[in-house]
Amino acid sequence: MASSLDADDKSRPVSIPLRLLSPPSTFPQKPHEEEAEEKEAKPLLPIRSDGKELEGSGSDDDDEEGASERAYEASEKVVIAEHDAEGDGSTPPPFSWKKLWLFTGPGFLMSIAFLDPGNLEGDLQAGAIAGYSLLWLLLWATAMGLLIQMLSARLGVATGRHLAELCREEYPRWTRLALWFMAEVAMIGADIQEVIGSAIAIKILSRGVLPLWVGVIITALDCFIFLFLENYGVRKLEAFFAVLITTMASSFAWMFREAKPSEKELLIGVLVPKLGSKTIRQAVGVVGCVIMPHNVFLHSALVQSRKVDPGKKSRVQEALRYYSIESTIALIVSFMINLFVTTVFAKGFYGTKEAENIGLENAGKFLQEKYGGGIFPILYIWGIGLLAAGQSSTLTGTYAGQFIMGGFLNLRLKKWIRSLITRSFAIVPTIVVALFFDTSDSALDVLNQWLNVLQSVQIPFALIPLLTLVSKEQVMGDFKISRAIQMLTWIVAALLIAINGYLLLEFFSTEIRGLLLSSMCSAAIAVYTIFVVYLILHGGNFAT
Repeated sequence: MASSLDADDKSRPVSIPLRLLSPPSTFPQKPHEEEAEEKEAKPLLPIRSDGKELEGSGSDDDDEEGASERAYEASEKVVIAEHDAEGDGSTPPPFSWKKLWLFTGPGFLMSIAFLDPGNLEGDLQAGAIAGYSLLWLLLWATAMGLLIQMLSARLGVATGRHLAELCREEYPRWTRLALWFMAEVAMIGADIQEVIGSAIAIKILSRGVLPLWVGVIITALDCFIFLFLENYGVRKLEAFFAVLITTMASSFAWMFREAKPSEKELLIGVLVPKLGSKTIRQAVGVVGCVIMPHNVFLHSALVQSRKVDPGKKSRVQEALRYYSIESTIALIVSFMINLFVTTVFAKGFYGTKEAENIGLENAGKFLQEKYGGGIFPILYIWGIGLLAAGQSSTLTGTYAGQFIMGGFLNLRLKKWIRSLITRSFAIVPTIVVALFFDTSDSALDVLNQWLNVLQSVQIPFALIPLLTLVSKEQVMGDFKISRAIQMLTWIVAALLIAINGYLLLEFFSTEIRGLLLSSMCSAAIAVYTIFVVYLILHGGNFAT
């Protein structure tokens, strides 16, 4: 019976009618599950015909088109024990600390994008120029980031597929290729910042013996560390990232203790909204750093590292509950680390002449001059924290690059090949950048501004597909977000896009000169705007 069904599936076109439009009997089900599963949400992607395939069973019975690249093979997934009474499967099992521990991991890997060297530079500049006044914005920006990342996790768990895979299937060929190109560009821009941050940390810790370009090469080799750890399983890899996050937290908490910032001013800064005309640019930077395009793709894939059956509503609800708790804890930790960095520089440099000149390259030198040496010189504490931030973010960048390339292009390559390809995309331009910009602090600051602009341009191409997909019943089934959540998320997305649009306009108004260059930029902005509008309006026109 099963073989005849498989043969029929192969002879039909890839598209299959949605569950809501076809008789329940057309779906292969176990007899005792028919009534229960009729009430439960199923992955409603038209090309997926049964729950078994969505579970990542690794079946080779697919045709060439249907045999898509998976985020994780079944043997790689963490098994979540099901000891509870099943009942009718309509409600999730009661809360379990053991299960929370088993689900812990993906959220912390996701949170590393909130702690990369680009974010740390935004933190230190916000503290030095705006003092404690933007801490409230850092808090709310993190909350907005949590909302977006929870939607990304929801998409991955409810459909059994990640964002890049869904984009490949739901958009026309030219659109998905454009989205893939934009995601790769965003990935390269983020990777350059992260690798340069690691290289700066290596330069600090080597007392300047190792130049920037050598640090870039050393950081590039972390790809092999990643591949080595990945062979030992998902949990070992997550433990390694936990060590790096702990190193960051310890280093910046040490600096926070040494700086002794005002507790009263810190509390007022977190609770009382305040925004001055002189701190607009720093405020835009704080919010703009929250959403990293590659991180939206990454989280929807990371949550599939646990074995969750998308065909069982109670199991999806359970996974979403634990992932929500874990992601919230992870971003609270990331908020505290960002707060430590901001307040250290607010205490030491707010209102001083050095405030306007502080960047990632010279921050360690200014810290040393301000706070001195001691048993553990603050310069090296800063270097250790920065190295942990750079290394962790470049490794998660390699991870994200694998999912983005495999999902959009459906490349069935070995992981080490994909890691080398994605790492090469970023390392070659980064070495060029390191050789060219390793001349002055101001040169690196200019580079960072351009890279921030590059990231800002890409944000709609991750946010709009995500919000469109999680709002569609054809994709999410019963796990489609409510109308109220849709309104809230689109308001947040519009706010983030508007803030980054302000950053772009400010940057282009100061950097773009000449009629020819201005005309070219105007044409590019027009094409960009048309494409963004197209993505928004395309929502209902999914392939079937």
